[in-house]
Amino acid sequence: MNEENILQNDVEATEPINDVEDTPRNNDESSWYIVQTYSGHEKKVKANLEQRIKSMDMSSKIFQVIIPTQNEIEIREGQKKTITKNLFPGYVLVNMELDDSSWYVVRNTPAVTGFAGENLEEKAQPTPLDPNEIDKILSQMEHKPTQIKVGFEIGDAVRVTSGPFSEFIGNVETINTDKGLVKVMLSMFGRETPVELDFLQVEKQ
Repeated sequence: MNEENILQNDVEATEPINDVEDTPRNNDESSWYIVQTYSGHEKKVKANLEQRIKSMDMSSKIFQVIIPTQNEIEIREGQKKTITKNLFPGYVLVNMELDDSSWYVVRNTPAVTGFAGENLEEKAQPTPLDPNEIDKILSQMEHKPTQIKVGFEIGDAVRVTSGPFSEFIGNVETINTDKGLVKVMLSMFGRETPVELDFLQVEKQ
């Protein structure tokens, strides 16, 4: 199969190839490299590169392709939605033994713009990640708790949408993301009264 056909297959690839491991690991002879992509094309680059690894028989030199992500719970208008957020938009991480052939496979993957730390004019090789840095990133992916993102901030005016204070309007005083609670100052009986509510019970005015 010539390179032109391989590139055509790359564009059509949409699903990860099972032959390439997803579970992060380190090979004694390999290093982790940061690969730059077009913004928003991280998943396509991962799928395309995994397809190239398989079709070009490079699994002995390119071991893993990962997109550092973290789950985030977004709460808006009383609705809870779990989304996957890229920790480093526009980048993927590749565990590989760097030589001319492995560099060529990665660098010529559609939507890849280059390696971080690479200088083609000076023919400088890409700089691998420090082992402590990659360990920190992988640990963050595995152990960091799901982040909660709400559609309001301290000081914002919000409306209570459910419960005994439904339709009351007040201002956010504190936000406790660990417990999923927000303290709102509501005007009751002629004075401001702090009321603690669930995130799902309020929405921004």
